[in-house]
Amino acid sequence: MSCRSKFVFSDDVLKYKFKDDHPFNQLRVAMTKDLLENEHALSDEHILTPRIATEEELCLFHSSKYVEAVKKAGGESLTEEEGLEYGIGTEDTPMFEGMHEASSLLVGSTLTAIDSVLNGETDHVLNLGGGLHHGFERKASGFCIYNDGAVGIKYIREKTDYKVLYVDTDAHHGDGVQWAFYDDPNVCTFSIHETGRYLFPGTGNVNERGLKEGYGYSFNLPIDAFTEDDSFLEVYEYAFKQIMEFFKPDIIITQNGADAHFLDPLTHLCSTMKIYEKIPEISHKFAHEYCGGKWVALGGGGYDIWRVVPRAWAQIWNVMSSGVPFQGDLPQGWIKNWQAQSPVELPKQWSDPDDAYEAIPRRQEITEKNKKVLESCMKLIHNQQKFDTHS
Repeated sequence: MSCRSKFVFSDDVLKYKFKDDHPFNQLRVAMTKDLLENEHALSDEHILTPRIATEEELCLFHSSKYVEAVKKAGGESLTEEEGLEYGIGTEDTPMFEGMHEASSLLVGSTLTAIDSVLNGETDHVLNLGGGLHHGFERKASGFCIYNDGAVGIKYIREKTDYKVLYVDTDAHHGDGVQWAFYDDPNVCTFSIHETGRYLFPGTGNVNERGLKEGYGYSFNLPIDAFTEDDSFLEVYEYAFKQIMEFFKPDIIITQNGADAHFLDPLTHLCSTMKIYEKIPEISHKFAHEYCGGKWVALGGGGYDIWRVVPRAWAQIWNVMSSGVPFQGDLPQGWIKNWQAQSPVELPKQWSDPDDAYEAIPRRQEITEKNKKVLESCMKLIHNQQKFDTHS
């Protein structure tokens, strides 16, 4: 299937940079773009140049006082005490020059993507600079200053009456977006992530179901540490389809963190490139079946920027634009461009070898636990359907 697809990019997305040794490194976006260009899958005609979000747009979700604090932090006039009140200046989210402008561009990148889909110019748009799902109304968190996903969904709801489904496959729970719409029945959030028992932010339990009118429109699949491909995909695809049939969204926003891979240094899941071939295929299929193709995909986490993220994110684009993932060898031109900078040997193929990691001794136990989590999650749909029937 060939679709009208666009790729949001500007070199300025690289200005969102905390410090040289910080795990969040936007170089991965440029590396992904270069990988696609070396595969002759991306050209200038596909590129959408992002704009900077206005302060009015930022305040669709964030408080004006928080925006002012971010501006002061970027101008080096925010005190350490003031910064901590807003989650700025921490080890996770240190201050840096031009913080407000760099963060506003990432939000604007997502709004650029959304506008292209809402205006009917494209079916799908990929914005890998976005997906900063931990940002809160008045506080930075987990490498995220402004929450482009939350602002973007508020933007959609302001401009249309579309029901929005937000799907988050980052290994970390998409807490900021969930809480932003926890009482909103027109926005459904679905996050599959490593259980918060061992991982930041510690939220995303099955019983986080929403509040007031939004009760029943928040779904979480907290999977066990060391979950592998087959179990991940089994519970994910089933839940996604059930949620689509229940909620019937008009547009899908996906957050595509690439940190569930076994090589990621910050998480404890054991997936391979197999899930990063299937995740966009599933989104692509459901977008066309239920939403007339309307799909905006964002980036997110992913901290092995050399071996994992470019391959994972490039697969989103190829599925968006051609309907199928890449297979076979990586282009030699890309390997040549980046090997000298990489502290590790770059992969040679799109897929991982079958023996990429040692066998997980608790595989069956983990698989059964994930199935029970899925059952608990799906009970929310059945209970909500009963409620809707009687109300």
